[in-house]
Amino acid sequence: MRGTKPTLVVDNGTVLRDIKAPSWMSKDAKAEWRRVFPIVRKRRILTTADLGSLENYCIALGTVREMERTLQAEGHVFSGDSGPKRHPAVAIQSDAMTRALRLASELGLTPVSRSRPAVRKDDDDEDVSPLDF
Repeated sequence: MRGTKPTLVVDNGTVLRDIKAPSWMSKDAKAEWRRVFPIVRKRRILTTADLGSLENYCIALGTVREMERTLQAEGHVFSGDSGPKRHPAVAIQSDAMTRALRLASELGLTPVSRSRPAVRKDDDDEDVSPLDF
């Protein structure tokens, strides 16, 4: 990804109520939902339209944790017909970590994304179009 990421904007029009994690989510994904949902709700940066991103973030992080347990139990390397091979869970975990990091940044859950100033609309400029010269 190139360039700068957009600034998170507070949407005061939509207040999310306390929403439980979807029942079909893994135990790890539900745990992350319960940890993160109160944070993003309090910050008021999400609308109901953004819940899919939160859902995907929780699924990705749940996958990371599941693959870590698999790797701890089975190891990162196994013996194949042509010698040692990397466990498939390594690639699955790596992909899930990448997705989780990207989504966490979009949701304002990383230190860098939280340090960016939010765009705030000035009350005096309500009638001025940004396209006017």
